[in-house]
Amino acid sequence: MKVYQFMTPMPVTLKETYSIKQAAKLFQKHSIDGAPVLGESGKITGIFTKTHLYKAIVNEYDYDTPVNVLMKSNIKTINANRPASEAWQTAQNHHIGRLPVVDDNDNLLGMMTRTNLVRAFEKGMLENINQLNAILDSAHNGIYAINKDKIIITFNKAAEHLTGLKPSEVLGRKLSEFTFDLEIPGILEGGQPQYGKKVALNGNLVIVNRTPIISGNFVIGAVAIMQDISELESISKELSETTELYEELNAVLNSSYDGMLVVDKRGQVIQHNSAYEKMGLRIDKTISDISLEATKKSEPVTLVHSLEDDRQFLLTANPVHKRDRGKISRVVVNCRDISELNNLRRQLETNKELSQIYHLELESLRTKYLGHTMVCNSQAMRNILDLAVRVARVDTSILILGESGVGKDVVTSIIHKASKRSQGPFIRINCGAIPENLLESELFGYEPGAFTGASKEGKPGLLELAHGGTLFFDEVAELTLPLQVKLLTVLQEREVTRLGSTKPTSVDIRVIAATNKNLETLVRKGQFRPDLYYRLNVVPITIPPLRKRQNDIPFLIIHFLRKFNERYNLNKSISADAMDYLISYDWPGNVRELENLIERLAVITAYDTINSKDLPTVFLQQNRKLKPQNYHGELGNEKELIEELYQRLKSTRKVAEALGIHQSTVVRKMKKYKIKTSAH
Repeated sequence: MKVYQFMTPMPVTLKETYSIKQAAKLFQKHSIDGAPVLGESGKITGIFTKTHLYKAIVNEYDYDTPVNVLMKSNIKTINANRPASEAWQTAQNHHIGRLPVVDDNDNLLGMMTRTNLVRAFEKGMLENINQLNAILDSAHNGIYAINKDKIIITFNKAAEHLTGLKPSEVLGRKLSEFTFDLEIPGILEGGQPQYGKKVALNGNLVIVNRTPIISGNFVIGAVAIMQDISELESISKELSETTELYEELNAVLNSSYDGMLVVDKRGQVIQHNSAYEKMGLRIDKTISDISLEATKKSEPVTLVHSLEDDRQFLLTANPVHKRDRGKISRVVVNCRDISELNNLRRQLETNKELSQIYHLELESLRTKYLGHTMVCNSQAMRNILDLAVRVARVDTSILILGESGVGKDVVTSIIHKASKRSQGPFIRINCGAIPENLLESELFGYEPGAFTGASKEGKPGLLELAHGGTLFFDEVAELTLPLQVKLLTVLQEREVTRLGSTKPTSVDIRVIAATNKNLETLVRKGQFRPDLYYRLNVVPITIPPLRKRQNDIPFLIIHFLRKFNERYNLNKSISADAMDYLISYDWPGNVRELENLIERLAVITAYDTINSKDLPTVFLQQNRKLKPQNYHGELGNEKELIEELYQRLKSTRKVAEALGIHQSTVVRKMKKYKIKTSAH
């Protein structure tokens, strides 16, 4: 900042020949208390002020006395291009209130008064403050400070980012109004700095350094500097995890029974496990050769290496490609003592025997738990039944999903029978069948007189009755939101409170829920509580519709025919063309629709064989475009149906029983289709 920026330009001037009376009139006219005096050359020769007027009056000078008699001649001037700070320093050092401002030729340009100096000083201070604030705001670390009265006086942009508070919200206010730093007031009291304090701030992890502000021997405030180390913590964590992963990899390598080596692209061994050392191998050249060959071919290479002690090792070199450029960076060589293969073969045979035993046990479980209640041939349904039997052994909540009629209740019954609660009660609640105004009392029970019409003896609810057993909520999506809240409380607290009572009763129940609706959609729409959904959806089991497991349809048809033949003392069977039509149908009602149709056909058809003409027209109309087909080539005609059944049942008698026809008919048809029996 230069003097010319703050001076008063073209000031009122006096000539040396002006009388003190003329000077007084000019002072009064222009409301000034002093003016520079110019000589004949136009150069400044002095300064005449009101003080000089007062002196003239006191000493009774004549009013016509020239101003040069009383003016101050020995004056200080300052060049217009000098810094304003120099003008301030000159005024302070010489105890003067105004400085004439001149150019390089000492021509008067203006006056620098105390007011001008204060204005320059004020602007300089503001510029310094703004520059300091700009520096603070440019800092990566958060910086804030308080004065001795614990009022926030500094708060930069990084501090705003870390705390979520704007400078306009905190500056000038007591620190106690905020919670982002509760320890910095202690710096004022103790006067000792704190370094490296970790603080969780607004979701970030920061390190805070707190330092007292000292002026002279007094603490006049405190400053805190915050550094966000969330990223550093993340990197540190990644480094720790990488180190842990490296150690884990070494542990895996050293726990391997086989010898393992890591070789670089030049064939040099850079790492090996303890198993390799125990093998006592010294085959560095062989390792180098096989590694180089694997690198050259860019594919695994295997060879058998024989030692003098008759041991043989199977060496396999696998090249490791760099993920970014695909180049080979390492080769992993696996060394296996193949003299132990006989032991491995024996173990394999043992495993096969165990697998057969487990398979027989699984089939036994299916026979025990499934009986004839659920028939399946598709892999999808086999997987579902296996899962049902596995999860039955633990008391976790299960959510069974699937379209109406796919067999959700049957799977639920299987889970109950396969569980440790099989001897306990099995309570089924159809949430959509019980009126809403009765469902709560049915679930929770009630005390005598709990409501109008309540039994005098009271009544336990279904939740109490299911104690020690399984509670099945069918169509759980139909529960109202208030009942969902109460049910969630029961599942969390394992307690039930009857209507009209304040005393809870402990219950031990296993909950299975089922629905044909999309609960996730209902949760998004606010029609089903998310907390109850997550509570029920611990183990979801989704049963596919019948149209997606066509392999099951022939076996279900045979099962239902056998069932209704026994029930109604009939001897009905089904023709291959009718079977084709039924296999190709979409079955919107799934297994329930299929069972009802077979019962109807068994009862109303006039002959023992159900043909395609006996089917409802909807089956024929739908399949007219499709034409009878063999659902992906499996069991599509009579030959394949009989052949498939015989391969599974290994008995013409059982095939006849499954098809509901005489054994002689089965034998005759097998000869006709040239289906070989096991005797051949």
